Amino acid sequence: MRGRSNQGNGRGKADSGGRAGPCRCIVHPRTRRDAAGAFRCAFGGTVIRFENVGLRYGTGPEVLRDISFTLPPGSFHFMTGASGAGKSSLLKLMYLALRPSRGLVTLFGKDMARVKRTDLPALRRQIGVVFQDFALLDHLSALDNVALPLRMGGARESDVVEHCTEILRWVGLGNHLNSLPSTLSGGQQQRVAIARAVINRPRLLLADEPTGNVDDGIGMRLLYLFEELHKLGTTVVIASHNEALIRRFEHPRLMLENGRLHVLPAHASRWA
Repeated sequence: MRGRSNQGNGRGKADSGGRAGPCRCIVHPRTRRDAAGAFRCAFGGTVIRFENVGLRYGTGPEVLRDISFTLPPGSFHFMTGASGAGKSSLLKLMYLALRPSRGLVTLFGKDMARVKRTDLPALRRQIGVVFQDFALLDHLSALDNVALPLRMGGARESDVVEHCTEILRWVGLGNHLNSLPSTLSGGQQQRVAIARAVINRPRLLLADEPTGNVDDGIGMRLLYLFEELHKLGTTVVIASHNEALIRRFEHPRLMLENGRLHVLPAHASRWA
């Protein structure tokens, strides 16, 4: 198995719950860039744009109706709504895992209706994504799962091991660097998936209930990790039903209600 690292005890400050200092592999000065400014120049101020988008499965009724919004580079939004409101479907539209039934979707300045299927992998490599099925590779260790985006991008192996070890310790998995997914709990698998999604500092991060399988201490720690990415210019969308955690942060909401989207400012208290 590639990239094995001495697990050590992996504990201490990086494994405790709650807020801590930033993860060094995310904000390391050798890799930090002025992402927000670069993205604004490249995409004309918009990372994602939806215009009158609708989505239906098969011949059924529309589950999303007349969805219109824009996400500027470096923005951070929570996505909220009742169970079954369509949060996962909307995230999959953003990730290009689903095609809309109608309307316009642009990603990184490209009209998705005009993008060839063969070009989708290159676009998706710019997105970090955490869905509720985690999608870990069963035959790879936690470290090797996290390392996939870096290795695909041609990073030096010494940097791969260093950065993946650091982020796994930071999310409290320092004792599980070489563990296979089948030996991890659901919450631990979720943290591996989150580490993999953020390790390459994506242009866009999409996460579906990323704190759903962890306690509030770890949940806050993960949200602070997303906040660090946001400060570095990553556009972040987090779907969550955890009101207590969301209210700790001053970010606007994309609220789904009866298949329609309402964009609420950061101070809004309405909850679905």
